[in-house]
This record gives sequence, C-alpha cells and structure tokens, in this order.
Amino acid sequence: MRQIKVNLPQNSYEIQIGQGLFEQVPEILIGLGFKSRLAIITNPLVGSLYGDRLNANLVKAGFQTAILEVPDGEAYKSLEQAGHLYLQLSKIQAERTTPILALGGGVMGDLAGFVAATFMRGAPLIHLPTTLLAQVDSSIGGKTAVNHAGLKNQIGVFYQPRLVLADVDTLRTLPEIDVTNGLAEVIKYGVIQDKVFFTRIERSLAEIKLLSSGLVEEIVSRCCSIKAQIVSQDEKDLGLRNILNYGHTVGHAVETVSNFKWKHGQAVAVGMTAAAIISNRMGILSGSDMEAIISLIKNAGLPVKLKDLDPAKVLQAIQHDKKKIGGQSLFILPVSLGEVVINNKVSLALVEQVLSEINE
Repeated sequence: MRQIKVNLPQNSYEIQIGQGLFEQVPEILIGLGFKSRLAIITNPLVGSLYGDRLNANLVKAGFQTAILEVPDGEAYKSLEQAGHLYLQLSKIQAERTTPILALGGGVMGDLAGFVAATFMRGAPLIHLPTTLLAQVDSSIGGKTAVNHAGLKNQIGVFYQPRLVLADVDTLRTLPEIDVTNGLAEVIKYGVIQDKVFFTRIERSLAEIKLLSSGLVEEIVSRCCSIKAQIVSQDEKDLGLRNILNYGHTVGHAVETVSNFKWKHGQAVAVGMTAAAIISNRMGILSGSDMEAIISLIKNAGLPVKLKDLDPAKVLQAIQHDKKKIGGQSLFILPVSLGEVVINNKVSLALVEQVLSEINE
C-alpha cells in the first residue's frame, strides 16, 4: 500500500492506494475513531459490485449501516438529489458525527461530498473511489459541487474528506470507455507538471490500459502525489491550483453543450487539445510539444474533435464558466511538457477559430 499526505493548515488527511483495501475499511474506520452508525452513498451498479460486500463487512464489525442509492449519471448530480439524500439521512437519524462514505466515481464523489459538507453543517466524509478518474483526481482536494441550470459544478463548497481510500482492484470491473475516460486526467498531470511522467505514460500506454496492477498503482500514486502537492499549497483554488484545470475551460463547456452526454474525460481531452493549439498559436508552446500532447490523447483513445457539437454554443458556454479573472475566461496553457501558465488574455476570436478548426 502507498500512502500520500495532503498537508493543509487544518484538516490534513491521507490518501491510501493499493490492492484489496476495501476489505480493510471496517478496521480503518475504527482506527479513525468511528464505531457506530454510518451511511454509504452509491449508485445501483457500484452498490451491487462493492456496496453489499462492504456493508456486510461493516455490519460484522459492529457498525449500523444504511446504503443510500442514487441513479447513475451526471444528470443526477443535482440539488434535487441532494435534497433526497438529506431526507434519507434524517430518516436513519444520522448525526453530524455520522460518517458518509462516497462509494463510486466522480459524480458520486461530488454529490456525496456536497451532501456531507452541508448536512448538519458538515458530516465526516470518506472517499472510496472506484473509477480511474476518481482515484487520480476528483476524490482528492475537497472540491464538492452539484450542477445547476445546465451549468457544470455551479453550486459547491470546499470540504476536505477524512480519508481517501483508492483500491485499484476496483478498476478491473470498469468498462473500457471508463478506463479511457480516466486517462484524460492522467495525461493532464504529465502536461502540467511532470515531463518524465508524460514520457512514462507514452511508453506504457498499452500496459496501463490493460490495468496491470503494479503499474496502475504506480500511475495512480504519481497523479495523487502531484495533486496533493498542489492542493497543499493552494487549498482554495486562489492561484497555483488553477493549473489542475488544464483542459477544463473548454471541457466543462463541452459537457454543458452536450447536455452531459460527453463523459468528463472525453470533454477534457478535447479541452486539452484546444488549449495546446491555442498556446501554440500564441507562440507559447512549440509545434513538437503540441503534437506530442495531441498524439498521446489520440493514442489513449480519447477524442480531439468537437464531434456533433456547435462551436458557437461551446464558445458561449465558455463565457459562463466560473473560472475567470477580471471577467476574462481563464485558460491553462502548456509552455512545454511538464509546465503550464495561467492565462486570462486569450482572445475569444482565437478560441472561436480553434474550436471551428477542431469541429468535425
């Protein structure tokens, strides 16, 4: 097992990464001081794969448990679903000391995290991510949110978990599309901070996609280490942490315009492509590094084109994105492999031109 610390002024916590960790959840929770009632928030599929066994182990260890299920999909990351969960938590007499276990992918982590942050002004949160995307990115850093009025993550709070437990064995049950989806965030880390890691992904891509346990544990750990380091320096997204949004300005707009039919990783892949091209056009990124980024995205099986989406609507959605400085949309632009810059001087005309070029 690998352990990574997220060091914060308050509410520091640990990320644990390894195989077979879900079997140790009761013991780990007891070690954190929990010993009675708890709630597991998950979706029906993940519940059937892991929730029932997890629940049985917790009951055997003396916990009083409740499994609260939410339908799968970005459309259910909403205030309405949060309201349903508040009601269910009240019905089981949950208290502000009752831990909430977020079992599932990024959507479940965001929603359960938002509920934990706001139920009785904050209940303990434990992340049990079961997708590659959630293990390398969304379960770390304390961002919780729900979508509202058709816009991505418009309502949310920063709320740190007590623990993130990434059992890489859960990745073996993922459909291929969800493995590919997670690779977008993996590639992101190489571009924003680690050229050696970028090269490692390039050379080992086939093995990574086959989910070789030791290699996947290494990949997840490196991503978590990079994010933990960034979050430790900028918990509230006021500066450095913005670099984690590489590809997300266009990516979130693509999700919105597609009515969330595009998966997050697919949308971010197109966003990373667009940002690389924009950076090259602005004379910041070399042509060879731009091509390396786009080539890796393609080889991972991720899209680099705006298929079946109107570039004008994507541009409009970008202007509603919450990531702005001085009223200007914020772009994270690669300078070279392993280095990016935060830029709010990208002209909308250039963005429009690039979106039109990558439209298919």
